[in-house]
Amino acid sequence: MGAGTPVVLLTINGAIGPAVADYVHRGIEQAGKQGAQLVVLQMDTPGGLDTSMRAIIKDILASPVPMAAFVAPGGARAASAGTYILYASHIAAMAPATNLGAATPVAIGAPGGARRTRTARPTARPTEKPARPEKAKAAVLRARWPASR
Repeated sequence: MGAGTPVVLLTINGAIGPAVADYVHRGIEQAGKQGAQLVVLQMDTPGGLDTSMRAIIKDILASPVPMAAFVAPGGARAASAGTYILYASHIAAMAPATNLGAATPVAIGAPGGARRTRTARPTARPTEKPARPEKAKAAVLRARWPASR
């Protein structure tokens, strides 16, 4: 692979459906014809249809070109079907402040569509500091991670 060998970028912004599956299929096919050294599948998706997700995964697994799934930009997510597409890729990467997996648990049948979750939290001793919100914990982790500097 020479310096002039292309890297193909395919972008998914939104729900995974038949049109997205076709777009990814054609993109991988074209990358193979171009002799690309890598296909980067940049995603920001809430998920989508099972059949379309499976078609994309089959194309990734059969790809003649290595596939890198990249959840980006910051604030993006790869939920539901996007999670499985990321798992199927040869390389999985995420930009800072992105999410992977299911979004928020929703109690079906709650009055007014209210979201209701229960989490088991250990009882804080009087000498312990109360737990920080999740965003503060993520900021502390990013500050400790050498790659983020």
